[in-house]
Amino acid sequence: MGRYVIRRLLQMIPVFLGVTFLIFVMVYALGDPVTALFGDRAPDPATAQALREEFHLDRPLWQQYLYYLRDIFSGDFGTAFNGQPVSELMGSAFPVSFRLMLVAIVFEAIIGITLGVLTGLRRGRPLDTGVLLATLVVIAIPTFVLGTTAQFFLGVELGWIDPAVSPEATIGELIVPGLILALVSLAYVTRLTRASVAENARADHVRTAVAKGLPRRRVTVRHLLRTSLIPVVTYLGTDIGNLMAGAIVTERIFNIQGVGYQLYQGILRQNSPTVVGFVTVLVVIFLLANLLVDLLYAVLDPRIRYA
Repeated sequence: MGRYVIRRLLQMIPVFLGVTFLIFVMVYALGDPVTALFGDRAPDPATAQALREEFHLDRPLWQQYLYYLRDIFSGDFGTAFNGQPVSELMGSAFPVSFRLMLVAIVFEAIIGITLGVLTGLRRGRPLDTGVLLATLVVIAIPTFVLGTTAQFFLGVELGWIDPAVSPEATIGELIVPGLILALVSLAYVTRLTRASVAENARADHVRTAVAKGLPRRRVTVRHLLRTSLIPVVTYLGTDIGNLMAGAIVTERIFNIQGVGYQLYQGILRQNSPTVVGFVTVLVVIFLLANLLVDLLYAVLDPRIRYA
């Protein structure tokens, strides 16, 4: 196991360098960030040159990337064009998005897996048909429609929640936004779990456990569910980064100032240091989440061994 983890960590290095370099090129190669900073007004040549020298924009692109790597490994993700360090933006945005992601993942895991197991064991029955129709409806309705509808009825009409989340973004305030964010993925988790449970229910090791007379609950939990959760865990692991970076719509609806909000503002204002810095951290989160998923495989299925 230790050798496998070390090998995987070493494999992350070229992946990290390749992905971050592509992101760096795509962000910095499209337009002039200094010109975008001044909007419609033409910048003073001396001021523009000073800014390019400060942010190393007067150097070749590969040198800019090396400067960027040197800075981020020393903890400096650069300075936004408004003068605020990008690390300060991260310090306020990532905890909020992390809490929102946790709420969404809990909804996905508990509700999605439970519904998937129930429908997988009762395939073709009314419960199975009803849940499948409900998941299709959730997938078909855009997130901004579900979010604005929930915000209007629960926040404005009924007054059960605040229409806008406060800057502190406590767990209680994030329950409804987290559910809205998780709905589409929850539907996919339900359908994925259902298909996996229905397939593994006919597996030899499950039929052997039933033939031995083991209790139904033990067969379901220890023999059926553990092997059926492997594709579900894979999906949930990759969804961690998606929930943190892809919550732009949900964060805009409920005024949550997290990662999605900061990315949106950075793209809108062509604030390159902010965009590249946030995406770099998200790449690391994706890589670590995938490593965690691979390690969980051995916990779910004892037959899996790592060389």
